[in-house]
Amino acid sequence: MSTLSIPSTDLKKIIKLFNRKIGLFFVFVGALYLDSVHLAERFEYNQILTNVLMLLAFYWMYSRSVKRTKELMVYAVILGFLGEYLFSVYLEMYTYRLGNVPLYVPFGHAAVFGRVYAFSKASVVHKHHKVLERFMYVLILLFALGYLYFFNDVFGFVMTLGVFALLIKRPKDRLFFLTMYIIVAVLEIGGPAYGAWKWPDTAFGVFDFLPSNNAPSGISLFYFLLDVGCFVLYTQRNKSTWKRFKNIRRLTKITSNNKGN
Repeated sequence: MSTLSIPSTDLKKIIKLFNRKIGLFFVFVGALYLDSVHLAERFEYNQILTNVLMLLAFYWMYSRSVKRTKELMVYAVILGFLGEYLFSVYLEMYTYRLGNVPLYVPFGHAAVFGRVYAFSKASVVHKHHKVLERFMYVLILLFALGYLYFFNDVFGFVMTLGVFALLIKRPKDRLFFLTMYIIVAVLEIGGPAYGAWKWPDTAFGVFDFLPSNNAPSGISLFYFLLDVGCFVLYTQRNKSTWKRFKNIRRLTKITSNNKGN
């Protein structure tokens, strides 16, 4: 079953929704040049400019989001700061150009989270989620295999398999995380290409038996920590709402099974 099996009217809606919700991040890949090594040789405050642009973009996305997405985005900013300082500054798994954590990074994490969440929860997307998931699985696998073959990216391929393994028992989150994988992969191509940040030649610069590209293909595996953390915080802060949602989902499943019988 391919994307061609989706009715043309629905496919146009999905493409339009993807462009509206996600397309901005493909533009932001170009904006990462503002934090590049090349531009830094000519303009000393280029990272500050990138931070300002990201903050404006975040505010625009935040203001256009529904209440639940807004709350999740706030959690993503907080966890993004903590995660970046842990992995980049303390553990030195990767390094940013100035050795700091640029302000645009955690706010960028939250912006990506919010837009991908809104896209994956749209009714027309959910209607055809199985077809879209199969398409994304194939696309991601080809991407990871390409990195493995051309760049000897063993680390990235192993992490991609880790993503697939984690999704086996998370069927309701597959579309969200597969979409996240694609967006993160695009952003991780641009950042290191401009010298905005850099990954070591092996996994974390520690495991020599896992050669890595700059950046590794499956880096979205680490976004699971951010994304799952946001959902956990949300459910703990909104226990009654989450309980009501689970009850509705359970009743819907029972009703669907009864109709099938």
